[in-house]
Amino acid sequence: MNFLAHIYLSGDNDQIRIGNFMADSIKGKKYLKYPEDIQKGIILHRAIDFYTDTHPVFKESTQRLFKKYSHYSGIIVDIYYDHFLAANWRKYSNTPLESYSLDFYELLKKNLQILPAKVRHFLPYMVEDNWLLSYAEFDGIEKVLSGMNRRTGGKSGMHLATNELREHYSEFQSEFEIFFEDVRKFSEKKLIEIVEK
Repeated sequence: MNFLAHIYLSGDNDQIRIGNFMADSIKGKKYLKYPEDIQKGIILHRAIDFYTDTHPVFKESTQRLFKKYSHYSGIIVDIYYDHFLAANWRKYSNTPLESYSLDFYELLKKNLQILPAKVRHFLPYMVEDNWLLSYAEFDGIEKVLSGMNRRTGGKSGMHLATNELREHYSEFQSEFEIFFEDVRKFSEKKLIEIVEK
């Protein structure tokens, strides 16, 4: 799952949402230096990632890409799935995606001091290009994949992966819908478990 899904699956606690959002930048036990609710968000993020990587439907999606993109396939599917969440947002939330995105950026700006340096570095670009909203369109996904390809020194070829998304759109969408129902239920239970600890 990519940024949008992780934020969405975090529930209503702002600090848990921030923790979940920034979790990829926190390695090992370094999460323990953060406030309790931020820690819970990081723990939730890690649980969602493990659940995602081991889910048979997610594996089915990645398998379709594996021959061409090898170990980058999972990253690409994460981004595809954020596309389907954004493109079908009204099915999952009563708040328009544009408002949801802007509110979240404001939340991050108010909590800049707690964000890791890596997140503070990319945040202005995220806000300027409105990444969360842009996932709904092919152009937005292409831009994200191109950026990720540059970060791999051009080795991944991820900038080409919108081709497979167009070609197998209905298959990926069906798999997303099945998977997302499962991960929503999983996240709700996990969140209760983490909060009650």
